[in-house]
Amino acid sequence: MGRVRANIDVFHAVADPTRRAILDRLQAGGVAVAKLAAGFAMSRPAVSKHLRVLRDARLVRKDKEGRERVYRLTPGPLRDVSQWVESYEGFWPATRDHRGA
Repeated sequence: MGRVRANIDVFHAVADPTRRAILDRLQAGGVAVAKLAAGFAMSRPAVSKHLRVLRDARLVRKDKEGRERVYRLTPGPLRDVSQWVESYEGFWPATRDHRGA
């Protein structure tokens, strides 16, 4: 089976644990950038850089609501990651018994 064609930016975006945490927080709905940044032990500009990577990968979108910028999850590009991971499912039963061997 050939490798699923995917946008490399999506793989890069989800490779970082902070960006995965941001995506996890956005699953429940839109979050204002100030509230989102407050949940991390880093500066707001650092969180903004992570959000930029996620926007470039089309995993989130930014909406302006009044004075606030609200980020929302756009999970469509994650299908590429899901399809790629699923292509390895046939190996999991065979290797599950050999962990640590």
